[in-house]
Order: sequence, then C-alpha cells, then structure tokens
Amino acid sequence: MSDQEVMGLIHRGQAFKNGEVWRPEKKQYFAANLFFESSTRTHKSFEVAEKKLGIDVIDFATATSSVQKGETLYDTVLTMSAIGVDCVVIRHSDENYYDALIQSPTIQCSVINGGDGSGQHPTQCLLDLMTIYEEFGSFKGLNVAIVGDITHSRVAKSNMQMLKRLGAHVYFSGPRQWYDETFDVYGTYLPLDELIGKMDVLMMLRVQHERHDPNESFSKEVYHKKFGLTDDRAKKMKEQAIIMHPAPVNRDVEIADSLVEGLQSRIVRQMTNGVYVRMAILEAILHGKA
Repeated sequence: MSDQEVMGLIHRGQAFKNGEVWRPEKKQYFAANLFFESSTRTHKSFEVAEKKLGIDVIDFATATSSVQKGETLYDTVLTMSAIGVDCVVIRHSDENYYDALIQSPTIQCSVINGGDGSGQHPTQCLLDLMTIYEEFGSFKGLNVAIVGDITHSRVAKSNMQMLKRLGAHVYFSGPRQWYDETFDVYGTYLPLDELIGKMDVLMMLRVQHERHDPNESFSKEVYHKKFGLTDDRAKKMKEQAIIMHPAPVNRDVEIADSLVEGLQSRIVRQMTNGVYVRMAILEAILHGKA
C-alpha cells in the first residue's frame, strides 16, 4: 500500500468513529474469522466491525471444524470461497501463510491478515497509527520508542516499517537477546533510561512467552525493573508523551499496573480505534468486490 492509501484508511476510520455510515453497493456480504491462535482484541473487534457494517459473519471454531480431521488452511479457505464468503480474516502461527492463498487461481475470497506468527500484524499497525495521528496530527519528526520483545513481535515489525515511512524517528529498547540488528534500518537501539525523557510515544510490548524456548525464563520483577515502564520511569516522560501497548498487558511486567489506565495511557483508545480502522479495511476490500 502507498502512504496515501494508509492515510486514507486512517481518515476513513476516523470518519466511522465520528458516525459515518457505510452504504454498500450490494445487499449482502459474508465474512469469516479464522483464528488458529488465541485472540481477544483482534478477533472480537473484527466481529464488531463486521456487524457494525451489516456484514453477515459466518461462525467458525477451530475445535469443531474439519481442521480436527487434518484439513489444511488452504482447503479451509478454499471451502469458504466456494460457499460464497467474500472475505476471511485469518490469524495463524505460520509466517507468510497468506502467500499460497493469494496466489491461488481458485480462491476468490479476500484475505485479511490478523497476524502471522512472528511476522506481521498490519491491522494492529493501522489502529496504532490512527491512535498516534489522533494525538499529534502528524508522524513527521515524532520520536517513537518500541520497547520489549521485539524479535518475536509481529506488531513491532509492522509498526517500525510504517512509522519510518511516515516520517517518525524510531527507537528500540528492551532485552538485547530479543533484538535483531536487521531492525537497525528502521531505527536505533538504546537503553530505556536514555530514551524515556525524549520520546513522544512509548510503545511497550508483551513478552511473547509462547514463542520462546521453554527453558528460557526470567523473573517478572527483574524484567520490570530493568526493561519495564515503572512508575519512576514514567515520571521522566515528556508531559505530552503517550503510552501504548497492543495488549494483552502483563501488568507490573512491561508496564506498572498504575499506568495501564493512567492519564498518559492510550491503551483503551487503541482497542476502541481497532474497531473503526477495521471497518475501514473491510469497507475498502468489499467495495472492490462489489
């Protein structure tokens, strides 16, 4: 997508938030949410977005589907396409799972990536961008720090790319073992205490336990003290700086419990904005299928 298309979705999300109504070209659309990994925010905000737009949502649960009989993701999506589903939202543990789907000459339904392993999370990126844009009105020159388990975070990878493209200055922090030098093309790694007072946006990340070596362990108290946003660190933030997190939040690990719903936090607003930007995504996709 071009920068203009990205900004178009942000503006459209804002319009929906302000009460805009979608007027579809045809009377009936069908969507299916295929979540092969656990999800609350992404899954349910897509469902709310779909229902706000008047889209019929086809129920799908992995535990009661033919996945339990060995059906592949490809064949699941092929089935959805064949029965007339217009778009599918997919979360899957395989990175780039969508390649085979979008290259298929048979599959006709549109594919929205709800997260692919440790790869990308484009719709989370868009809601994060919408939240920052609401706050500052621009991305150019903003100092944004992405802090935590960066290597395993699909949110971090999507955000670092788009933030740099849109003109923000990106910084990284967190455990060195969870940082890859390939990210240097997008920003600069620095210790958190060197960043804290200079940032406009502090984007904290969940520790992705499920993607770590089972033998790798740490104390949440030690992590919070070394790499988390403590109450003492928060006092050093700029007055107009905001705190973000894709959630779920491990309270008192990456962020002090007292800060999660504090005055500088935009975590709840991120969740709210997720519905509206996903409405914009669905509208754009289904408009093209009318």
